[in-house]
Amino acid sequence: MGPGALLALLALLELREGDPAVAAAREDTFSALTSVARALAPERRLLGMLRRYLRGEEARLRDLTRFYDKVLSLHEDSTIPVVNPLLAFTLIKRLQSDWRNVVHSLEASENIRALKDGYEKVEQDLPAFEDLEGAARALMRLQDVYMLNVKGLARGVFQRVTGSSVTDLYSPRQLFSLTADDCFQVGKVAYDMGDYYHAIPWLEEAVSLFRRSYGEWKTEDEASLEDALDHLAFACFQAGNVSCALSLSREFLLYSPNNKRMARNVLKYERLLADSPHQAAAETVMQRPNVPHLQTRDTYEGLCQTLGSQPIHYQSPSLYCSYETNFSPYLLLQPIRKEVIHLQPFVVLYHDFISDAEAQKIRELAEPWLQRSVVASGEKQLQVEYRISKSAWLKDTIDPMLVTLDHRIAALTGLDVQPPYAEYLQVVNYGIGGHYEPHFDHATSPHSPLYRMKSGNRIATFMIYLSSVEAGGATAFIYANFSVPVVKNAALFWWNLRKSGEGDDDTLHAGCPVLVGDKWVANKWIHEYGQEFRRPCSSNPKD
Repeated sequence: MGPGALLALLALLELREGDPAVAAAREDTFSALTSVARALAPERRLLGMLRRYLRGEEARLRDLTRFYDKVLSLHEDSTIPVVNPLLAFTLIKRLQSDWRNVVHSLEASENIRALKDGYEKVEQDLPAFEDLEGAARALMRLQDVYMLNVKGLARGVFQRVTGSSVTDLYSPRQLFSLTADDCFQVGKVAYDMGDYYHAIPWLEEAVSLFRRSYGEWKTEDEASLEDALDHLAFACFQAGNVSCALSLSREFLLYSPNNKRMARNVLKYERLLADSPHQAAAETVMQRPNVPHLQTRDTYEGLCQTLGSQPIHYQSPSLYCSYETNFSPYLLLQPIRKEVIHLQPFVVLYHDFISDAEAQKIRELAEPWLQRSVVASGEKQLQVEYRISKSAWLKDTIDPMLVTLDHRIAALTGLDVQPPYAEYLQVVNYGIGGHYEPHFDHATSPHSPLYRMKSGNRIATFMIYLSSVEAGGATAFIYANFSVPVVKNAALFWWNLRKSGEGDDDTLHAGCPVLVGDKWVANKWIHEYGQEFRRPCSSNPKD
């Protein structure tokens, strides 16, 4: 409204300057008071336009101040980390969408031009739309795996809802709610993928929030109540709920009565219900889309939902804790605290394997080299949706601390961890809802890229937790039916291969989605060759 009013004001001035009669009168206005009096009328019109322009500008500035205060409050509170996936999502959305809408909604001054120029200079460094899509999918992933309630997420609450039971999975120090436009963007990502199971609850929440604030336009918003109603109506129709689609379409026409497409949809839905009256009373049960490559989804998600809590393990007498030296002089004066987590597969957790300073150093060394993590697919390495993280490989030559770390791993495991008998240290940082669905660390195909090292398959995994998380991120062993929480500075060790050299199917494991927190791990994968006398072979397939 503001810029439009200003343009109208300028147009009026140009019109009057181009009118010869007006120009002649203006040249001789001072010679007669009656001419001066006549000049009051056009000024009153100018004042009217200026008043409307100022009111529009004041409303715009109030809205900009609101947006500024909202974002500034997040930066002033240093205790609020972006490990909260809702904060992380809205940060990406602000940088990818909200700021663009704010900048390009301002059309009237040199300051705005400078703002636009500054925005364009940093635009290439901002998240892309694909980042917004990825962040939205991450929220849907957390919604699924941890059975989170969408209404709760929109309020900033992490609650698992099963029937009438509500469980708080995480209680943030400060609630951070999502806006109607935030919810719409999540729902639209699902909608565009044809995933109406996820689209509908997010769009329903968007409609609900837009209704409450209808008429209060926010500069940074990309969507409106009409957009949310439009998408939700079609999603309901695609899901088989014609009655819901009709109701939402009629509501849309209340706000936009001249929309011919929606009017045709209303007629279409009315005919469908007239031809099949039972559809009006039928309740549509939405089925969550299955993931074809993940046949163990229920077990995997059930283990993730325990958040690594395994109280029954304390009842097993064969599981124990001890101080481990592995008969190594290196560990004699400073043994490592060892906790046997599981016997088959044999999984051990070594507490306080590294110090805070070492963990921080590893993260700092890896951060400049992080790239999107890939998985082996035949002879290729691919980026996939079922592994969301970035990783970097660190040679022990870049810092003496890594050499010390290798010596410690070798002393504790009794294995040769020097290349080519082991891989370089892989450091992994998980993203928003970062995860790695069930997989084996060892190669299951003779064509795997792992064999390029000419040192056999991965015989063992040594995984170090470089950080803590506030919720989620457990390591779940699917077939063995247990999970291990993230324990900062601890290391998890297991054998991938049996002594016969065959892969151990019980080591199928997963990195559960990080619900809240910044998860860093370092992997040391040790290969078969070089371990012949350190872990002798056996002809017994059960060993």
